[in-house]
Amino acid sequence: RMSGATLRKCISLLVYRGKLFSPEHSTSCSYHKKVVDHYENPRNVGSLDKNAQNVGTGLVGAPACGDVMKLQIQVDDNGKIVDAKFKTFGCGSAIASSSLATELVKGKSVDEALTIKNTDIAKELCLPPVKLHCSMLAEDAIKAALSDYRLKQDKKEVLGEARA
Repeated sequence: RMSGATLRKCISLLVYRGKLFSPEHSTSCSYHKKVVDHYENPRNVGSLDKNAQNVGTGLVGAPACGDVMKLQIQVDDNGKIVDAKFKTFGCGSAIASSSLATELVKGKSVDEALTIKNTDIAKELCLPPVKLHCSMLAEDAIKAALSDYRLKQDKKEVLGEARA
């Protein structure tokens, strides 16, 4: 038989655990407020014209967790990224990582955008170790979009030289 104090301690522990794991509290316990902000108010959601010569598109996925991320950049004649859009199918951390990635690339040159690392994204969003793959996916999406843009530019130069 338990004493009153032991019983109260067990009940308060159950109540604590009940709150910790209840659906209405799961978001606040699982995600940092920066992740929640980018998830609830994502920046730059949408698409750009993938056929435009000044648009680079990166489409990446993580088979282990099912996250899929499309990130697009639009580059002006001076090589500056003037717009970025994303569409992501995945968890809150994947959506937040994509949203932040678009903010980070805007205003940068193509070369500067290449220096963005997953650690920058993870640190800004305070991602826990179990969610680091989301920031890695965002870095891969940036690199894929930049690579697609550069391929289009190289192709444009080759076609321009062939016509001259």
